[in-house]
Amino acid sequence: MAEMKYIGKKTPRVDGYSLVTGQPVFADDVHLNDLLHIKILRSPYAHAKIVHIDVSEVLKMKGVVDVITHKDITPRYFTTAGQGYPEPSAYDTLILDSKVRYVGDRVAIVAAESVEIAEVALEKIVVKYEKLPSIFDIREAVDNPSILHKGEDKAGIADFNRNIAGHFDAEVGDVKKGFAESKQIFEKEYSLPYVQHCHIEPHVALTWIDENNRLVIRTATQVPFHVRRIISRILDFPMSRIRVIKPRVGGAFGGKQEILTEDVCAAVTLRTHRPSRLELTRAEEFHASRTRHPQIVKFKIGVNEDFTFNAIEMNILENSGAYGPHALTVMSVTASKSLGLYRSPNIRVNATAVYTNLPVAGAYRGYGAPQGFFPLESLVDEIANELGLDPVELRHINYVREGDDVPIAQILGEGREGFPVVIRSCGLHQCLEEGEKLIRWNDLRKGKKSGIFRRGVGVAIAAQGSGIAGIDMGSVFIKMNEDASFNLNLGATDIGTGSDTAMAQIAAEVLDVPVEKIIVYSSDTDLTPFDAGAYASSTTFISGGAVKKAAEEAKRQILERGKKLLKVDKAEIEDQYVVAADGKRISYQEVCTKTLYTEEQMQIMATASHTSFDSPPPYNATFADVTVDTETGFVTVNKIVSVTDIGQVINPQMAEGQVEGSIPQSLGYALSEFLVFDNKGSPLNLNFNDYHIYTAIDMPEIVTKFVHTHEPKGPFGAKAVAEIPINGPAPALANAIFNACGVRIRELPITPEKILNALPKD
Repeated sequence: MAEMKYIGKKTPRVDGYSLVTGQPVFADDVHLNDLLHIKILRSPYAHAKIVHIDVSEVLKMKGVVDVITHKDITPRYFTTAGQGYPEPSAYDTLILDSKVRYVGDRVAIVAAESVEIAEVALEKIVVKYEKLPSIFDIREAVDNPSILHKGEDKAGIADFNRNIAGHFDAEVGDVKKGFAESKQIFEKEYSLPYVQHCHIEPHVALTWIDENNRLVIRTATQVPFHVRRIISRILDFPMSRIRVIKPRVGGAFGGKQEILTEDVCAAVTLRTHRPSRLELTRAEEFHASRTRHPQIVKFKIGVNEDFTFNAIEMNILENSGAYGPHALTVMSVTASKSLGLYRSPNIRVNATAVYTNLPVAGAYRGYGAPQGFFPLESLVDEIANELGLDPVELRHINYVREGDDVPIAQILGEGREGFPVVIRSCGLHQCLEEGEKLIRWNDLRKGKKSGIFRRGVGVAIAAQGSGIAGIDMGSVFIKMNEDASFNLNLGATDIGTGSDTAMAQIAAEVLDVPVEKIIVYSSDTDLTPFDAGAYASSTTFISGGAVKKAAEEAKRQILERGKKLLKVDKAEIEDQYVVAADGKRISYQEVCTKTLYTEEQMQIMATASHTSFDSPPPYNATFADVTVDTETGFVTVNKIVSVTDIGQVINPQMAEGQVEGSIPQSLGYALSEFLVFDNKGSPLNLNFNDYHIYTAIDMPEIVTKFVHTHEPKGPFGAKAVAEIPINGPAPALANAIFNACGVRIRELPITPEKILNALPKD
């Protein structure tokens, strides 16, 4: 392949200047006259009926403009999950319901002239509740006499009479026979907790009626087009009269793939005809937005005499919380990504998501895959140690190769039957080899394991996907200007990942112009074409494919117009010129200007849409170097090495940023983060003093590397990078802790108390 000018090169972000100079680019950075401020009254009980609600005193308050209760809203069930239509999630949610199902559930909405007035008003609402029995243990949810969701109007619930939000089972081969034929069988159970996204910018939305009597929603979201569709359904309001604008987003990580603020703001604006604003507090973010799904996962692996895997069985019990957005699809990914990593002729999975009276779980970076790889990669390590093998060697023996198909991934899809999965690029061998060198694997693994401070290393490998095969779609519009710049309008949603820049690089590479010549405008449902949104690691692979197609068509038009203007049959494009065989040439600027104004007037422009029936997995090997203090149980993470195969790297700086940003999230998942509840379901750690994320002072040395592969289905050979690096650090840390001190912890987070309790007593 010829050397590329812009792909794979360090390129400043196209939005970099506005961000570093503090320009008003975020959702809340607008001034609206006559603005109403919204606050939500939330339930103090985990499960209760609202017997009576009195807002009469509140409506008398000066500055209170509107109060909304369940009596004021036409009940239309929906899912808050921003997924492609028809959503594979339960329609089990109302804007306001007469029943509350977790501490923090919505009870009433107040719109006032100021935040302070709205907060005082909440205290004056009188509510009488009838408390109902609650479910806090997911093992007790199925067939519990307390049923959380009833009603024929709800849809998509697997079995509401049994509190089952979602369920699936699937098998490839004959697992029972596979275990019977295996030389040894290994089986363990692992537990994963509630954790929060902790993005810097909270959920915030503003709504108003514009000069054409249309509803405008300016919101921090990952899914503007899904917001428009879902709001239209919830409020029975014409979609043609809704415009959704996604400005810069201050972090999302899946948490903003939900409709959590937009429905409330829109309802208030349509009732009052005034602009409205709702921003969640940090405490609300912790318990009333979305979390990662807690799961209990059991793996059983049968091993042959040659150490190959002959049978793999997986059982998942997932806590969806009080409602079921993403319940089915998250555990589908938990299964499909982890079970697609290793070769085995016999694979079976059984998965159940249940309702409980705890906070609602949703999309979180990795989307279920971290819950699968922690148990899988922990058990693979346990098998290696039991068999006396190097853990790296056992992985080399069993991971998938180029040319393999993955039938279990096809069966599972993401909540529905998928498409054939064939591995066309896989750099796991290189990832492991490079990581071994960078971590000093043999030296540290076999080093001294005595004394108070014990050092160890661990490894984990992982896979993810590049979009949702056959479902995700991206589209773009590109037009040429007289100065040879190009407007690139795309629905793809940049949520801080730098995708606008990556899309500009792809367009620039095709059109052979500097990246500065690509003017990007994204994520406005009125002005940009449709895109499914920023989730499932889809943007580079899916939206980038659309950009490449549109740019190629625009380039074809430039060439054709140039040949006509030069009056030749053959020509090529070279360095922003159309050049004929005889040396005659015409610049891009001349081509565009003459085409617009003089010769057969037309606009050089192109549109393209792109979807794919493939979702090529990126791969990763993560190595962890830790020191365990055996007197305190405290774990110091010395170094993390993350080596990733994402095909062709589009922008090295941004790719490194994705890896380096995901590692602290996974370190927190492994060692320090979890939501705590009292015996009534009330959350106890709703601030950053009590909920401990990894900060700069806690960070280890991080080494990020990429191995080069070429994915034939991706733009310029690229695969996804956004989620894959979050899957490996947690199991690698657990394995490193075992290597250091012989303690195997199967429940996250791995706290000092758990280590001390597991250490042999003298």
